[in-house]
Formats: sequence, C-alpha cells, structure tokens
Amino acid sequence: MKNNRLLYPLKFTPILKEKVWGGNKLKELYNKSKGGNVGESWEISGVENNISVVENGSLKGKQLVQIIREFKGDVLGSNVYKTFGNSFPLLFKFIDAHKDLSVQLHPNDALAKARHNSFGKTEMWYILDSEKSGKLVLGFNSKINEDSYNKHLSENALSEILHTENVEKGDAFIIKTGTVHAIGAGVVLAEIQQTSDITYRIFDYNRPGINGELRELHTDLALEAIDFNASKAKLEYSKKINEPVQVCKTEYFITSIIELSKGIDRDLNTINSFVVYMCVAGEGEIQVHSNSEKFKMGDTLLIPAIANQVKINTTSATFLEIYIP
Repeated sequence: MKNNRLLYPLKFTPILKEKVWGGNKLKELYNKSKGGNVGESWEISGVENNISVVENGSLKGKQLVQIIREFKGDVLGSNVYKTFGNSFPLLFKFIDAHKDLSVQLHPNDALAKARHNSFGKTEMWYILDSEKSGKLVLGFNSKINEDSYNKHLSENALSEILHTENVEKGDAFIIKTGTVHAIGAGVVLAEIQQTSDITYRIFDYNRPGINGELRELHTDLALEAIDFNASKAKLEYSKKINEPVQVCKTEYFITSIIELSKGIDRDLNTINSFVVYMCVAGEGEIQVHSNSEKFKMGDTLLIPAIANQVKINTTSATFLEIYIP
C-alpha cells in the first residue's frame, strides 16, 4: 500500500544566500524575496546546517532529513537509499552572478572523503539568462603542467591560461571535479550538484567579502585536485517539444530538458529515484495521483520515488528534470 502522505509534489522554502558577487535578479525574475546581493537560492538542500523545509501539503514544516528518515526509499528510491542512507545526495540552486565569481574548483569523491569526510562536487550548469558580455571560465585553454600553472598564479596572470566561453540562454555545461571554473558577471543559471559545500578558491580578484575582509584562498589544497587538461565542459543537445531531451548523464545524476506547449503524462515507472523538476520558464500545475501543486518560473518541486506517474498541465513551460540513475 502506498503512503498517501507522500503522494504529492513537495515544494521547499528556498534558502537564500547573500554573496559579495550577488545581485537582485533572483528576486526580480523568480520572486525569491530578500534584500540585496542574493547570489544563491538553495532550492533543495541536505547540506548540514542548510536543510530544506517543506512549505506545502501534509508534510509542511518538516525538514527534508526528517522525511527521509521516516519514509526512506519511498522518498529517495530503494537503490538511492541503500547508497546514501538518510543523506540527500543532490543540491539544487539558482545562481545570480551580478559580479564575477571567484576562480575555483572542487575535489573528487576520494579526495573529499579523505580530507573533509564529504562527497566530491560534480556539478552541471544550465544558463537561464545572460547579458551580452556574460562569460564562464571553464578549465584551461590548452593542457598545461603544474609548473606553468604555479608560474601564472604567482605572477597574477592566471587569465592567460584559462578558457573563457561566451554563453546564452539554454547553454548547458558539465563541471567535472578538478575543473577550474567561474561564473562571469551578468549570468544567471541553474546548478545541479552533488551534496557538498567543498570549494577550493584559487583567485578572488583581491576583493573583500561581505564582512569586509579578504576571503580565504585554498591554493595549496587545490594543487592535488586540479585537472590540468584542456576544457571539454559544454554539453551539446537538440531541442524537441513535448518530450524529454537528455542533456547530461553522470553517475551522480541525469538531467533532461522538457519544453512543453501542452500538458503531458510522464511515466516514472522505470526510474527508481526521486525526480526533481526545476521550472525555468512558464507556469502550470503538476499532479501526482489526486494531488496537485501549481508552479511558475523559478519553482522547484520534488516528486517522491513512490510516485509512478506525474501529469503536467500547462500551455507553455520548460523544466529541468533530474533524477539519480
């Protein structure tokens, strides 16, 4: 017998993060309400001290980890629960880079486990909005070695060896662990990543943080983690209407884009995982069995693994659909 308390689309209260590089676009575009310099909206998070809280339905007010402890594989999926237990394995964000983010990278699973008792941080970006000058830093412009990297870093000339890419709405990128990267000013994006808050910052433009002091750099920690190969981050895909288009497949998550001009029924029987829908355009309603939840651009909804089908009612909407393989 299915647990009826879980059979609906779960919406969580966004956790808003002020950043020295943040702006107002998350508030203006997606109605994420808070004062200035909001750089990130954590849509669904299991990160310690940043646990998401349900804001709708019968589980309203409960923390994500409480729900997982109570419902286990019915929320996460049986295989996902076997692997991750009571930990939520992914982190979903919207990011507004009003100014350039620091140049940084993330460690892989093995290094993160050894150093921080954490997962690594593979992540994916989907561009939601970009000013004409909007760029990303994505790895190196050619394969280099450690000596060349250290020389450029010490001479404040890192930009000479970094690969930058102009971006526009709809572009997608995979940021593998070890890839040196940064989001440039004027870019708004959705980010899907492993549950980890481990970042090695290697250059931050010598600017003070929110507290007025220079932010810590992690150049020594980063050395063992860096991938010195040239960048291969951009994801190529073909657009289709009213059916999922897989954009990114890793061992950690699969992301598809669903662009709709009408309502659809989505069969989830073959997916043994929770499914997350990030609405990046339009509006409508998602229905699970007899329970429904309205959505609009900027909303993120979690469909528990126990649900075998969702019905999306809309005349125009675009989603990122994410689940664990």
